[in-house]
Amino acid sequence: MTWTVTPEPFDSPDGALLRRDYYDEVASRYWGRPATAEEIDEGLTDDGAELLVPPTGEFVVGRFGGRAAACAGLIATGDGVAELTRVFVRPEARGTGGGGLLLAAIEDRARALGVRLVRLDTRNDLVEARGLYAKHGYREVPAFHHRNQYAEHWFAKELEA
Repeated sequence: MTWTVTPEPFDSPDGALLRRDYYDEVASRYWGRPATAEEIDEGLTDDGAELLVPPTGEFVVGRFGGRAAACAGLIATGDGVAELTRVFVRPEARGTGGGGLLLAAIEDRARALGVRLVRLDTRNDLVEARGLYAKHGYREVPAFHHRNQYAEHWFAKELEA
């Protein structure tokens, strides 16, 4: 099976379901129990997804064997900087190369927006995500903001033109 990664509206049927699955996984891991539908809905409420459209950002969906299996978002913060967000690969598609393709696609979209530095924050328990970022050239950096109360690790990558 092969991967395709393309821009797609964050609120398309596949985009919305992937974002919901993303919040389900990160919330469930954080609480150490399955997240409730209400908790997932709360996480999706006012989550800033409306910024995942040009010119403020981008959203991409990855399909593995034609089925929506991954997503990633980018939010431009100004001065050639953007934040990577909502990076998610469904568990059954992990280890197939989709994460790297997602990052490459979102970095291409970032360059098109004039972004020179992509950064992100993540948590201790999101081990797979931290490994993915390090494998693809993101380096751990000092905290660049404290807006996210759950952030425990910060990464950044300078983009080639």
